[in-house]
Amino acid sequence: MSTQLYVVDDDEDIREMLRRYLSTHGYDVCVFEDGRSLMRKVTRQRPDLIVLDLMMPGMTGIETLRRLRATDHDIPVLILTARADATDCILGLQLGADDYLPKPFNPRELLARIHAVLRRQRNPATGGAEHQPVYRFGHFTLDLKARTLNRDDASFPLSHGEFALLKVFVNAPMRTLSRERLLTSLHGAESEVSDRGIDVRIYRLRRLVETDPTVPRFIQTVRGCGYIFVPNGEAHLRAR
Repeated sequence: MSTQLYVVDDDEDIREMLRRYLSTHGYDVCVFEDGRSLMRKVTRQRPDLIVLDLMMPGMTGIETLRRLRATDHDIPVLILTARADATDCILGLQLGADDYLPKPFNPRELLARIHAVLRRQRNPATGGAEHQPVYRFGHFTLDLKARTLNRDDASFPLSHGEFALLKVFVNAPMRTLSRERLLTSLHGAESEVSDRGIDVRIYRLRRLVETDPTVPRFIQTVRGCGYIFVPNGEAHLRAR
C-alpha cells in the first residue's frame, strides 16, 4: 500500500499544489480545509503523516494538534507556519509535532522533511541515543555505559529507575510522551505500576537536571498529554 498523507490548509491554492506535487512522488494525498474535517477523518482512517498549517480560522493548527495528542494519536505531524517568530513552532514541537517548515516554502524541502520524519518514525533508534555511548543536552553529558550523569567536573549517580526514564526521554526528544506510554516503555504493556509513579521519577530527575525544578526547561509538562524532553530547552529560554 502507498504511504498516505493528510494535508490541512485553509488556502485552496496551497492544498491543490501540495496534492498534485506529493501525488507525483508516489504519495496518496487527502486534503482538508480545516482542523475539524481532519479530526472527523482521523477517527475513521489513520494516515502515515499529517502536514498541518498553524494559521487557520476556527480551530487553529495548534488546537488541532493539541486534540490529536490528547486523544493519544501518535501520527507524525509536520507543521507549516507563516508567522515570522518561532513561538508557535516551539509550542507545536512541545505539543508533539515532529518537524516544522516556515512559509513560503520550497515543495522540494517539504518533500525532504516528510521523507526524514517518516524514516525516523520507521527507524526510531536512528534519531535517539540508543547507539551513542554519550548523549549531551544543555550542560549535561549522559554516559549510557557508566549510567552516570555529568555536568562539568561533577558526576551524578542515577538510580536504575532514574536512568531508565532518562534513557526513554533522550531516545524520543521533542516527542510528547503520555504517562501510559512511559510506563509501557519502562515496565511493559502488562505492568500494574501506577502512573503516579512516573510523576515521582520526573520530580527526582528535575531536581538533578533543572536549574529551577518548578520551571522545568528540559523535562517539560504538556498539560493533559504527558511530558516532553527538550534537549535545548535552556537555549529556547535564552532566545525568548
